[in-house]
Amino acid sequence: MSDREYPLYTIKNNCVDCYKCVRRCPVKAIKIEDGSAQIVPDLCIACGTCYRVCPAKAKQPRNDLTRAKHLIESGKDVYVSLAPSWIAEFDGLPAEKMIASLRRLGFRGVGETAAGAEEVSAHIACLLGEKESGLLISTACPAVVEYVRKYLPEMTPHLTPLSSPLLAHCRMLKDKLGKDIEVVFVGPCIAKKLEADAHPELLSLSLSFGDIRQWFREAGIFPEEIRTSVYDKFVMTKAEEGTAYPIEGGMIETVKPYTAARNAYMMQVSGIQNIKRELAGLKAENFDRPVFIECLACHGGCVAGPCMSNRSAGFDKRLNILKNSNFSDRAGKRELQADISLQYGEKAVKDKEFGEAEIKRALAVIGKYGVEDELNCGGCGYDTCRNFARAMLSGKAEPEMCVSNMKQQAQRKANALLRCIPSPIVIADSRLNIIEYNDKFAETFWSEAEHGEIYERNDLRGADLRDFIDFTNLFSASLDLEQDIRREHVRFGDRLFDVVVFNIDKKQIVGGIIQDVTKMEMKKERIAEKAKDVIRKNLATVQQIACTLGEHMAETEILLRSIAEDYAGGESESSVEKPIKSYEDDK
Repeated sequence: MSDREYPLYTIKNNCVDCYKCVRRCPVKAIKIEDGSAQIVPDLCIACGTCYRVCPAKAKQPRNDLTRAKHLIESGKDVYVSLAPSWIAEFDGLPAEKMIASLRRLGFRGVGETAAGAEEVSAHIACLLGEKESGLLISTACPAVVEYVRKYLPEMTPHLTPLSSPLLAHCRMLKDKLGKDIEVVFVGPCIAKKLEADAHPELLSLSLSFGDIRQWFREAGIFPEEIRTSVYDKFVMTKAEEGTAYPIEGGMIETVKPYTAARNAYMMQVSGIQNIKRELAGLKAENFDRPVFIECLACHGGCVAGPCMSNRSAGFDKRLNILKNSNFSDRAGKRELQADISLQYGEKAVKDKEFGEAEIKRALAVIGKYGVEDELNCGGCGYDTCRNFARAMLSGKAEPEMCVSNMKQQAQRKANALLRCIPSPIVIADSRLNIIEYNDKFAETFWSEAEHGEIYERNDLRGADLRDFIDFTNLFSASLDLEQDIRREHVRFGDRLFDVVVFNIDKKQIVGGIIQDVTKMEMKKERIAEKAKDVIRKNLATVQQIACTLGEHMAETEILLRSIAEDYAGGESESSVEKPIKSYEDDK
């Protein structure tokens, strides 16, 4: 394995904690860490299911486009091994235009991976002809190979000891065009990146159809409009029956014509879960003839690969592939051209065993204290609560993933808040039917005379809120406007309330806190009356003081005026240098 990063990764900030990848991953190679779903490379088989199902596009395949561009710029002779599923991806595009477009990017030439497929079929036929019984499992799909080696290690000896069609094609290209050429795969598969990482001497890089489309756009290349030449042909030879490989059963169809394979039983299985079900516990020694099983990770075959951007119906894609497959007289008569042998060893994933006591403690963390509490709803991504408990003990899962427990916790917290808040609280739906309330609400607004015959005091859920309060217009307005509404001193009967209405779920659920301020307002009024009393009592005293002060103030005012006038007169005389008159002179 090379030192490149793993072919799949998570963009942490994009992850929305939906756990869809956990639910859909066939081998549970997802670890929840700080609320983010991370891929565990040692467990992953690179099938691409998580990438395909992630609604937030948080799962992404490794982008090798920059490496491919550098490879082209290096001046080396770089060839494309083009997956036969390109016919379904670029529907209606002539082969010459596809080749011309790729060559315009700088590739030296383009070959068909299907040519390697035809070589693999010829080798499989020989192997089946040499066997009187036994089992052979196809190795065309690297995701299947990873799955068998990791999760069905006992079946590893039954893997066909041959390289995949892609690696077979790479070897054929290097044998024909030189050992120093570089080969880049273009197709719909993420797992092919594993092959590039494991066998860099044969395969340099693996690009998706999406990568190539992006490269075309960046280079201003429009495959439908490009001009072709006589040089725009597949290198070596054009594939024929091998073009059927990307559809379920296509591989078998290319093996059947060989005389050596006619004694063998052949069957196909697609989808990892189906492969697990069919292969687990299979006893090869019970077969009276050789059995060949074509296994593909993607349902329907490579035309349904994770990196296929063409989302047309699977039937249309398969039909398109069959139309372009040519089962000529050469089918079933091909001679072996290259040594494509490859041995596979086990990479068994060993799950840690946990005791019953440990599992029960983990279950207790998520509120599962008995068998009756184990809902096995699958919301966490695991099929049973006990498997989820094992995942928690393994460090792959977090308690917050248990939806039912989180819901119960939220309900308990909400109930505690409702109990502790001293004011009446009510929550209603868009039709103003009560969803939840606290005891204070019932205590404040319940009337045996008005409501006794209609509702149970201890269970008002579902009751019409309008039967209890007459200011539900505030609740309706909050729902319609999607805004919080505050009103002070709302009168209801002989009481006053401060009301706060708030949206919980826009246009669906609304809540209200209703504070009885009647006593507070009455207290304020009493204080105001007492204050007025004090003011009235003191007013007479104040007025009397004012009168007395008024007499003195009048005398004081006369004196001050006199002083001011004298001061002003003195200033005027001094300005003309008159002699200062004495007090006696004035007299």
